[in-house]
Amino acid sequence: MILPTIRDPRFITLRRGGSLTDDDHHLLALWAADCAEAVLPLFEAVEPHDLRPRQAVEQVRAWTRGEIRMSDSRSAGGHAMAAARVLSGAARHAAFAAGQAAVVAHVAAHELGAAAYAIKAVRAAAPKAEAEEAGRAECRRQRAALPDAIRDLVLDDQRLRNDICWSVFDC
Repeated sequence: MILPTIRDPRFITLRRGGSLTDDDHHLLALWAADCAEAVLPLFEAVEPHDLRPRQAVEQVRAWTRGEIRMSDSRSAGGHAMAAARVLSGAARHAAFAAGQAAVVAHVAAHELGAAAYAIKAVRAAAPKAEAEEAGRAECRRQRAALPDAIRDLVLDDQRLRNDICWSVFDC
């Protein structure tokens, strides 16, 4: 479980009673897509003909541009996560990262799921002795890519949810 039991109003859109603007929601989705896309080759190396995770990343980006509905992106996320379920290791985590990124359109707080699964994918792909440092390096890369408008929000979310996200944000 990567979502808190009590939803943080900073990740609920204004129209639903929270404080998240549409612009920041889109930035969260794009950042999550970037996190997932960075590890997609780990999935595609194992399942080169399964396009579901890549399509999920493309769908959430299309959602941010207003080209598709939220439900289309959410559905693509579900398909990517279905691709993950039959796998193990880095490929599984990479597909889950893509799925989590796509469902940010529905629940913004899934942004950490995409990032956390990407870190887990990098760790799983690295030699055992290098896995922890590889994960920390990926965490730092993700943080460096955070847009200024959402930087403090995401970093605080990482601090608050690190324990339920396998402590991958200790970087």
